[in-house]
Amino acid sequence: MTASWRGIVVVGVPVAVLLAPSFGGLDEVQHRLLAIFIFAVLAWVLEPIPIFATSVVVITAELFLISDKVPSLWALPEGSGDPLPYAGILAAFADPIIILFLGGFFLAAAATKYRLDRNLARVILAPFGTRTPMVVLALLSITALFSMFMSNTATAAMMLAVAAPVIASLEPDDPARRALVLAIPIGANIGGIGTPIGTPPNAVAINYLGPGNELGISPINFAQWMLFAVPFVVVLLAIAWLLIGRLYRSQTTHVRLEIDSRWLISPGAIIVYVTFVITVLLWLTSSWHGVPSNMIAMIPIAVFLVTGVMNAKDLRSLSWEVLWLVAGGVALGNAMFSTGLSQWFVDQVPFESFSGVVIIGVLGLVAILMSTFISNTATAALLLPLVAALGVDSPALESLGGAMPALIMTTFACSLAMALPVSTPPNSMAHATGELQTRDMARPGVLLGVIGLAATAVLVTVLVAT
Repeated sequence: MTASWRGIVVVGVPVAVLLAPSFGGLDEVQHRLLAIFIFAVLAWVLEPIPIFATSVVVITAELFLISDKVPSLWALPEGSGDPLPYAGILAAFADPIIILFLGGFFLAAAATKYRLDRNLARVILAPFGTRTPMVVLALLSITALFSMFMSNTATAAMMLAVAAPVIASLEPDDPARRALVLAIPIGANIGGIGTPIGTPPNAVAINYLGPGNELGISPINFAQWMLFAVPFVVVLLAIAWLLIGRLYRSQTTHVRLEIDSRWLISPGAIIVYVTFVITVLLWLTSSWHGVPSNMIAMIPIAVFLVTGVMNAKDLRSLSWEVLWLVAGGVALGNAMFSTGLSQWFVDQVPFESFSGVVIIGVLGLVAILMSTFISNTATAALLLPLVAALGVDSPALESLGGAMPALIMTTFACSLAMALPVSTPPNSMAHATGELQTRDMARPGVLLGVIGLAATAVLVTVLVAT
């Protein structure tokens, strides 16, 4: 489909829905929001415009179609549903989840600027030695660790640059080349699962699982997320290591991976080191001192700006498009949940005829399939509002712990999609090196996706039991 036809479909279908009479028992607010939802689905799948631009259009459409400040020309009739407060819609840009992510971006940017990331990588790499399988494990582990606190894309870019000289020194047909390159996107994709700021789908999920959620779920804070997610990451990394070693056995027994970097001792660097440690420690101990993780995220923002560690140029280099993408997902999810549209979607499917295990399994499969071809953030933004409503309404899920296991399965599945170059930015970057063909990603990617879904099922079973 050409770009012009994609644009026609993305605009034409939602407009047709918007102009059609309400149906299925929808009130006018829900009907208009349905048109916005359809636009988001089509735009995120077909991508006639950047995915972050779609998020901005979603928020704008909510303001002008379903807010309490809708222009009088197409004002909502009396008794046509409850419009949403316009200030609440705009608040998505400063949602606590956005602030949490912004704090993570500040930490990551400062760490890169003052070489904290490269120096930590050098220190962590040393114990692994030079045996080829151990170097692959080192790349997996270091990339995964950094992806818990930094952008997956930035982490993958840094680690690919670090590994490039070693890869270039190997014979062109040596399987070790593919093993070393593959370790980086796989580590980035898996590692992002480990913390609420590791990947945008986690942030969208925290909107439903974190403090202040409306689902009646016991809130999950930063440390509690890591308590179950990090062991999951460790297990999956071990499986990935064994899998890569099995698929890409090499006769090269030793490779020397060196990172040329030295610790900086300037005042700015010391401020970064201390602030990074304090912020992470406060995140991990939030259940003790009671300060929410999004408030803690303001510490590096304030410290780095006041001290000049980060300047206007650094601010412009932050991944603002990711924040806007997440904001659109938050705004869409909040609107669907508040208006009852997500519940309407759930009511259209006879979920009562399925067991809770089947429902959770299907949700995981749908999420991983969608995320294989479109942005995992967009997938989370589209699915999680529906999953949240389903968790509240479904007796089958209630017997398994309500919405929590379904939300975790869907969220993790979004990050487990790594079978194609288009699945994630780290995959695309690794493929762009020219060392990998699509089948080189598909084999471990599909296997890790299936194993990851099974491991997530075990994880949510343990969480419910405890």
